[in-house]
Amino acid sequence: MDALQQTILSYVLSEYVQDENEHIEVSTPLVSSGLVDSFSMVSLKRFLERSYDIAIPDRAATTEAFDSVERIAALVRRINPDV
Repeated sequence: MDALQQTILSYVLSEYVQDENEHIEVSTPLVSSGLVDSFSMVSLKRFLERSYDIAIPDRAATTEAFDSVERIAALVRRINPDV
């Protein structure tokens, strides 16, 4: 796991995981499992934009793109390869 994935995973764990015994990995489904809903996606998108000084186009902020930490990190890197 790289630094970007760790940052995203830490955010997801602190903001969306209620059960501290729940194990989440970078490949764990977030949206399709119900852990992250549409409102959570908006706050996660804003977190990423502020943290990495990027603008994620609404058309790119799909449930598929936000369905795992791996996919979210890949989206951020497509927008800013230097992250």
